[in-house]
Amino acid sequence: MTATHAAGRKLKDAIFDANQACNEAIKIHGKDKVTNATIGVVLNEDGKLATLNTVEKVFREMEMSELVSYAPISGLPDYLDAVIDLTFADNKPEAYFGAIATAGGTGAIHHAIANYAERGDAVLTSDWRWGTYDIICNETGKRLETFKLFDDALDFNINDFAVKVDALLKKQKSLLVIINSPAHNPTGYALSDDEWDKVIAVLNAQVSSGKKISLLVDIAYIDFAGEKNSTRAFMQKFSNLPEDFFVMISFSMSKSYTFYGQRTGALIGISASEKIIDEFKDVSKYSCRATWSNINRGAQALLVKLNADKDIAAHYEWERSELYHMVQRRADVFVREAKECGLRIVPYKGGFFIAIPAENPAAVCQKLHDDLVFAVPLKLGIRVAACSTSFEKMHGLAEKIYRAMK
Repeated sequence: MTATHAAGRKLKDAIFDANQACNEAIKIHGKDKVTNATIGVVLNEDGKLATLNTVEKVFREMEMSELVSYAPISGLPDYLDAVIDLTFADNKPEAYFGAIATAGGTGAIHHAIANYAERGDAVLTSDWRWGTYDIICNETGKRLETFKLFDDALDFNINDFAVKVDALLKKQKSLLVIINSPAHNPTGYALSDDEWDKVIAVLNAQVSSGKKISLLVDIAYIDFAGEKNSTRAFMQKFSNLPEDFFVMISFSMSKSYTFYGQRTGALIGISASEKIIDEFKDVSKYSCRATWSNINRGAQALLVKLNADKDIAAHYEWERSELYHMVQRRADVFVREAKECGLRIVPYKGGFFIAIPAENPAAVCQKLHDDLVFAVPLKLGIRVAACSTSFEKMHGLAEKIYRAMK
């Protein structure tokens, strides 16, 4: 009975499948004996979901009417202002800005793909990627094509990026490019300043030849990538770009505020043209009405309160930093032990995940079950969640993966 374009669709999610298998093993063997390196949320050392006390305190003190009332379709104005301030910190580019409230970072990505890629055209991102990009492209009548994120030396593959951009724009008049950096999912990679310069130069050259470029920067994990301003310094590179070079950033409250299930985020537009920003706000608002109408008012109001009080904001920053350092300590153990045992991994610079290239990821992950270790098999390798694997269980994990691969 479905329409022809929807026929045969069936969601299979390797991440949740791996987590389900892990939970079944926990029922049999007990939590202490099982290593859960699957799930993309921060777990404390005792395996419980980590939350921020400041966020919880402010949220619980809010009035019921503030939590359950409708929000404007575009989002609370104060929320949108706070999102822009928090996204850039001290690194605002010289440009005009606009923002629209979305259902998490996923909603922001949806709106970017829905409105800035022609139906039937390709959207370009890296081969190592979050699989939901593919699903959103399919849902909105686009297709996803990829460039190789790394060359043979595991450096950013600017040559393949340039080749793929050029090839697509020989067939298309415009192109949407998605780059997930810093704290890339699933590798933990981050583009350097020099790599960003090269990416922008490639895209600028296409604009100079008459093409239209839209760039979406997915920063979902940025607050687990390092010091606030250093991780955002690249954003200044979006100053004074040509009018036909439009930049968007997807903002999410899920990771930075441990507010995963409240599904609150934003899409931010950056342009040298105020007219382009007005257009961005109009089409994004239209898409909001056509999908979720409006989003979680309580979470928006919470962000406003956290950002408005300097003392509360400072305490929140300290708590979030403690979570970041907890995840980083775990990742440091894995990276060090991988080097010691000869396990080749993708360069990790921060974030929730570490990636290991593998020829048969599913078979390796299945073999790891013998050690009661559960990781996520991807197309190009294995994803290990430093965010959910305790410091104690991270010791020896690289060696177990190395043995399973052998």
